[in-house]
Amino acid sequence: MNQIINKPKNQPKIVVLDDDPTGSQTVHSCLLLMKWDVETLRLGLQDNAPIFFILTNTRSLTPESAANVTREVCHNLKIALAVEQITDFLVVSRSDSTLRGHYPIETDVIAQELGPFDAHFLVPAFFEGGRITRDSIHYLIIDGLPTPVHETEFARDSVFSYNYSYLPKYVEEKTQSRITENQVTRFLLADIRQNSLTKLLQLHDNQCCVVDGENQQDFKNFASDILQAASQGKRFLFRSAASILTALAALPPQPIPSENMAEYVRNGKPGAVIVGSHVKKTTQQLESLLKTPGTVGIEVAVSRLLDAEENSKNELLEESLAKIKKVHDDGKTPVIYTSRQELTFTDVKTRLDFGAKVSALLMDIVQGLPSEIGFLISKGGITSNDVLSTGLALTSARLLGQILAGCSMVITAKDHPQFPNLPVVLFPGNVGNADALATIYQRLTATKYS
Repeated sequence: MNQIINKPKNQPKIVVLDDDPTGSQTVHSCLLLMKWDVETLRLGLQDNAPIFFILTNTRSLTPESAANVTREVCHNLKIALAVEQITDFLVVSRSDSTLRGHYPIETDVIAQELGPFDAHFLVPAFFEGGRITRDSIHYLIIDGLPTPVHETEFARDSVFSYNYSYLPKYVEEKTQSRITENQVTRFLLADIRQNSLTKLLQLHDNQCCVVDGENQQDFKNFASDILQAASQGKRFLFRSAASILTALAALPPQPIPSENMAEYVRNGKPGAVIVGSHVKKTTQQLESLLKTPGTVGIEVAVSRLLDAEENSKNELLEESLAKIKKVHDDGKTPVIYTSRQELTFTDVKTRLDFGAKVSALLMDIVQGLPSEIGFLISKGGITSNDVLSTGLALTSARLLGQILAGCSMVITAKDHPQFPNLPVVLFPGNVGNADALATIYQRLTATKYS
């Protein structure tokens, strides 16, 4: 059922460094790599698909660690590109469509290791998730109304807060005025809808550019001009959300439509759901899912991990796995979620360290799931990355496509020691309406297909 996509000969290979595993949420049939040693990177470069993703998970790291991981990936990628004799490629630093992440740290490191580049582009629009950019102002559509992202909860993130939706000011703020507002080149809707090629060909010295987009056609136009400029020798770096990747990769429709993806479920068995994200939207979606027949909620009281004793974690793990087994034995789907109350910490490092403890517990739970589950849904970007790399211990996975706009499904290898051919849904924390999680569950448990 996997579709093989062949890269056109004149198309550059698109290499995506993804700071969580949800950047593939608009494409399909390509590889996601959880490791970045030279041999694993060569798998991505050799693959027939025009695009592949390296899941660095840097959004969960400190700035220093994020820079180190990015540098290591780039160093190994440079070697792999040389071995494969590939000189025609585009690099994308894929990050959050609500402007959270280690910018400009990651793009600075990529430019140092893989440059020089003529320009780097900020392209945060993500249409499937209701994010658009107009007149260089980035919006999140809430209840049908475009809301500047600096007015949303995402701008108040305790690690990645910011004060501006106007992207040139965002750049100035994040670069601490190294790049000022008036030094940023703006690609407006009028530019994109006419022709950007001449403007692209004039860029040099890693010029910072911000790009508008209201719909996928805007990005198809822009990607066409980008690829033409690249064919004339221009070297570009992107800091983007997912929608521009669809345009750059130019993939056909996915092999099985999203509403029919229950075909991938193993033996029609009930699955499991892991919820780590804490944003308000996730909590609403969780509440809706738990009202759906066939699901049983299992709350994991993560505040118990504040106790330094290792016994606290072990007891919590044993209690959770016992509850999960009972629900599964009853033929239902356990929905394992971290307690929703917001904990406060003295500093960012303490918060990140506690987050790592919570993730470690959740991954122990994933490893202890009944081996015959039919599917797994992972809710939250960082949680999803950890599920793939640690919980399931994958080196790579093949992307099947999207089960809902912005929500990817991958499948484990047929020789996986515990969960062969397991379909896994990667569901970002900040995507979808209040019923989106329930909709995905219902699609996976459908007994007949439309």
